[in-house]
This record gives sequence, structure tokens and C-alpha cells, in this order.
Amino acid sequence: MKNLLILLSVTGIVMMNSCRESARLTYPETRKSDHVDLYFGVEIPDPFRWLEDDNSAETAEWVKAQNEVTFGYLESIPFRGKIRDRLTQIWDYPRYSSPFRAGKYYFFFKNDGMQNQSVLYIQEGLEGEARVFLDPNTFSDDGTVALSSLSISNDDRYLAYGISRAGSDWTEVKVMEIETGAELDDHIKWIKFSGISWRGNGFYYSRYDEPKPGEALSGKNEFHKVYYHQLGTPQSQDVLVYENTRFPLRNYGVSVTDDERFLILYETETTSGNALYVKDMNSRNPRFVQIAEGFDKDYSVLDNIGDKLLVFTNFNAPKKQLVLVDPAKPQPEHWQTIIPEKEEVLRGANLIGGRIAASYMQDATSRAYLYDYDGKFISEVNLPGIGTMSGFSGKKEDNIAFYSFTSFTSPSTIYKFDIAANKSEIYRESEIDFDTDAYETKQIFYTSNDGTRVPMFITHKKGLKLNGKNPTLLYGYGGFNASLTPSFSVSRLILLENGGVYALANIRGGGEYGEEWHKAGVKLQRQNVFDDFIAAAEFLIEEGYTSPDKLAIQGGSNGGLLVGACMIQRPDLFKVALPAVGVMDMLRFHKFTIGWAWVGDYGSSDNEEEFHYLLGYSPLHTLQDGVEYPATLITTADHDDRVVPAHSFKFAARLQEAHAGKNPVLIRIETSAGHGAGKPTAKIIDEQTDIWAFTFKNLGVRPVY
Repeated sequence: MKNLLILLSVTGIVMMNSCRESARLTYPETRKSDHVDLYFGVEIPDPFRWLEDDNSAETAEWVKAQNEVTFGYLESIPFRGKIRDRLTQIWDYPRYSSPFRAGKYYFFFKNDGMQNQSVLYIQEGLEGEARVFLDPNTFSDDGTVALSSLSISNDDRYLAYGISRAGSDWTEVKVMEIETGAELDDHIKWIKFSGISWRGNGFYYSRYDEPKPGEALSGKNEFHKVYYHQLGTPQSQDVLVYENTRFPLRNYGVSVTDDERFLILYETETTSGNALYVKDMNSRNPRFVQIAEGFDKDYSVLDNIGDKLLVFTNFNAPKKQLVLVDPAKPQPEHWQTIIPEKEEVLRGANLIGGRIAASYMQDATSRAYLYDYDGKFISEVNLPGIGTMSGFSGKKEDNIAFYSFTSFTSPSTIYKFDIAANKSEIYRESEIDFDTDAYETKQIFYTSNDGTRVPMFITHKKGLKLNGKNPTLLYGYGGFNASLTPSFSVSRLILLENGGVYALANIRGGGEYGEEWHKAGVKLQRQNVFDDFIAAAEFLIEEGYTSPDKLAIQGGSNGGLLVGACMIQRPDLFKVALPAVGVMDMLRFHKFTIGWAWVGDYGSSDNEEEFHYLLGYSPLHTLQDGVEYPATLITTADHDDRVVPAHSFKFAARLQEAHAGKNPVLIRIETSAGHGAGKPTAKIIDEQTDIWAFTFKNLGVRPVY
């Protein structure tokens, strides 16, 4: 144990004056309480419970003290400034989104390079001169107020947009007139986990009641409600469309078909699986009729074709299918299969130009196909290569659509796609100060400890020597049916330019192979996720890519849990651990904000069997005194109301208490930032600079800059 843990004192917090390998850090002394919880007859001490109070002065002092130690360490790294300079240099390139149409206008986002937030532009037609329509950089001086959502009215007259402050999930919605650019007086608050769905002269949205003072960022989110807002009226007059007072821990969202005939209601308990209801607004007495029961399967309505609904679902199809459902006869035996399940995973579909444009995933890379409305195969879309397609962007009546395509070493390129001709052409591409041709990506398959075959992407300079000496970053997520596919990261180029290897493991718990792959990593199967990640590290070492002294692991949110669990289970295997905004207290995660919705993936400590399983891997509870853990930089933010920072606070306090050895174990706490979405460019560069400086320092890498 490094320190006796007593009342926090900022006075006397010092850092050794050298970053020599033998240097040791003096960590803040963190008070321990005698708090104990009882779970099914088992006493579980929680001495750092007081750090859950994000409003207390004592917690604020602890944050300040930890940041002083962390930034003292980071500022002493001699090449930190060179990393920042190089990151700033390569970050400064123009980035675009795919265009999307509203009447005679097209909108798109552009970032000139170093702008904190991307700017929304408008132009008349595809050849018109683009001008700024909405600039989120004007929302705040420091770029911490971000654009979080957009929705255009069905008559193309209005644009509603959501903003979030300091990275919070709470959203405010405002409205602009497209033709004039004038902002209306409408201002809707306390929206969360909601879309904006237009019908008539207004829109539907979902919200919670205004939280009590001091509870906005950590209080439990309960009693989600759907409202309708009529333009030109105050929020106090919004009409309550749906609520369910019997189930406080369910979420509700509404969408509207393009012709505004059908109102679709989604009901969820966790992050996967939903019930589905529909209301035919053309009927004499409109009411919600249940189309599908929850909460084991997923159902999503793409749109209606006449009086039937085109539904995207994994019901009897773990890799997804498209079916046509008659609301008058919604039972599965009456469904018409339009696109049946394939070996590839169906990720989504759009109705464009009289076609169904379907996006697929095969071994975590993109495929796309065109079908007619009856499901007859027309053709494959010829994508540029192995990578990830995002799109399509277009309307049912359009013959032109847009999509973006990216890879690990190439930034996103925007393609214009002619539906009838099945022809793509580059519409916009970005030039970046990086030699993409000097690097290569391969996909390999390795074997986990139970014999499961797991894919992994590996990217590095061409001609890399497999001598076990290459600095390597292994990244993973493994949860919530989320799929990790090839993506471009400016930050990651720092590693590649310095002879490093980037590896992305598509471990169980994700959606890379459909619902069965996801379910193999949930609840009492969670150890499969950690085993897959550990096996990926062992593969990289056995094949000569790297060694334990040159291997770093990284993940965020659920991936932060992954890193926390693996660094504890196999501290010998990794030199650096980078858990970001992680779920670290597996016994109490469901007590805060939206954490209750994760029970479907994690289970709950309220269930005896699941409690014992969670206790067996919970990072906070499995740290052992006297163990030398990897050099660890925990990152979190003070406005993270998705995974509240108390997870990282308590884990850091316990890690600093338990850890033995010279590896630094630090926490970097960002201010005026949240779970990650909307973070301004300046803060991203600052954070990534510190992550790479810390990683290179502890992997023994001296940058070439």
C-alpha cells in the first residue's frame, strides 16, 4: 500500500522532479469511510462511496489534487509538445459529411480543420454556392456547446436542431426556418435519448421531468415521456402523447412515416430489444396497436409501403431481415419476408429511387446491395475496397444518394451514387498530411481459449519486422451489440508514424456476427469478452508483433470496463492500460442516470446469481493489494452523465491504494466535457496528446519528430 488513506489534503501533493524509470509518484491521500453494503448475506465495503457525490467540495478538491499530480507527470515528458505539434499539423485538414436534401436545398457539414465544431452549410442544388446555415462554434466561446441532432420537417420548411452543453446527454431543441435562416422562438428543454419526429406543424420528442437541483448529472433517469410540440407555442403547452407510470425504467420514442400516416412508438428496457406499437392517424379513432412484444428482439420501422410497414428485425433472424407487416394482422405468421436473413449481417436499409439499398457487414467490413420493393435482388454496390461505408443519404423519390467510405489509414471520402445506373463517383475527398500508401491493413483470425474463432484487424507500416519489439495498441469494446469496423483516426496516426502497430479485436459481445455473437458476451457469459481480448494480446505476442513490455490496451465506456477487467486479470500481459470513461463499479452502475438500461448486457447485483458473477470481475472490486499493475492513465470528464465519473474516481482511488511498483497509475479528469460526443477539437487534441505522451513514455518510445 503506497499511502495511509486519510482525509484528503491538497497541501503536500508533489511529484518527483524526474521522469526517470526509477521515479515514484506521491498520490493524493484519499479518505476511506467505513461504509459497507450487504448483498445476499455478503458484506461489500465501499470506502470511497463519498466520491459518488459530484456536488461535494471534498470531491472537487480530490479532482483538483489528482489532476495536479497527473498533469505534473505529463508536463515533465520532454516530447509531449512535439506530439501536440504533430497532432495539430495532421488534424488540420477539411472534413465533410454526406449531403442531404431538403426541397431545393442541400445541406452538409464541414470542418475546415481546426474548428472546434463542424459547421452546417446550405446550398441550392448540387452546384449552388455553399453558405453557412448554422455554426455551432458561435454557441460558446470554448466550443463546449455542440450540435447534437437535426431534423427537417416533411414539408422542408423548418429545421429543428438539438444542442448539448459540456458533453451532457441533456438536449435543448430550437427551430429555424430554412428559406430565411431565421430562428423561431421555440425552445424545448430537458430532452434526453430522443429523436425529433415531425408531423404537421410540429414534432414529437421524448423527455424526463426536470431533475431536482444537483441531480442533473448523476440522478437516476425515470419516467420517460413522449410529447408533441406545436410550433409557435411554449413548451408548457406541449401535449403529452404517451407515458407509462407503471414502469419508471423504460424509455419511449416516436417516429413518423414519410407520408405522416403512421405514428410508430418504441418501448425499451435495455439497450437491445424493444416492443413496437403503431397508430394509424388516418383511422377514425387513432390509438396505439401493439405490433411486436418486447424485449427479446429488435424491431425498427423503415417506412410504410402503402398500408403496410417495412420492418427491420432480428426476430427468427439473428443476422437481421426485412419483413412487411400489416398493422391489421401483425402476428408473425402474416409477415411477408422481403429480404431474408443471409450469412452477412444486415446493418440497415434505405428506400431510395424506388429501390431498397441494403447495407451489410461481412467479417466486420461493409457490403451493399440493391433490391426492389418486393425483395428481388438487383445488383451489388461496388464499394471502393475493404473498409466501412456510412449511408445511404437520400429520399425515396431521389435517384441520387450519397455515402461515405473510410478505412484505417484513409479519411472519409464522400461518394455520389446513381441508383438506376448503380454507379459511384467521388464527390468530395480530403487531403491529409500523411502517407497512406506507406501502411497496410490485414485481417487475421485467432482462436480464443474456448476454441472460438475471432477476427482482428492489424495496421502498421509496410515491411514491419516481427521481432517482438514494436509498440502496439490493442483496442476493443465487446458489448451492447456494437460492431467495430474499419475507421479513420487522426490520433492513431501518431502511433503508426512511430513504427507502431494498431490492432482492433472484434470480440464477442459486439454485433459483428449478429445477435448470437452479442449474446455470447452478456451477463453470465461476460468472461468470454475478456478471454477474447486476452487471447488477442497473446496472439500479437506469439506472432512477434510485440511483447508485454511494448503492449498497450485501450477502450472506452464498456471498453473501459474491458480494459479494467483485463489489466487486473492479466497484469503481466500489458505494459500500459488506457481505460476511458469506463464502467468500473459493476455492483452500482444501475443506480445512476441511464445505467439501469445496461442490465440487459451486464445483469444486476439485485439478482443473487448475477451479483456473484459481477463481483468476480468488477474492476473496482477485484484489484488486489501489492500487485504491480500496468502503467495506467484513466480518463473521464466532469459532465459525463452516461457513465458517471464516480466509476473512474473510485477505481483510481482503489488502484492507487493497491498498486505496487514503479508504473504510474493516474487519472486525467477533463472539465466541461462529457462521455465524448460533441467534444471540441481543442480538447480532443489536448487529451490525445496526453494519452500518447503517457503511452510512449511507458512503452519506451521516443517519437521521431
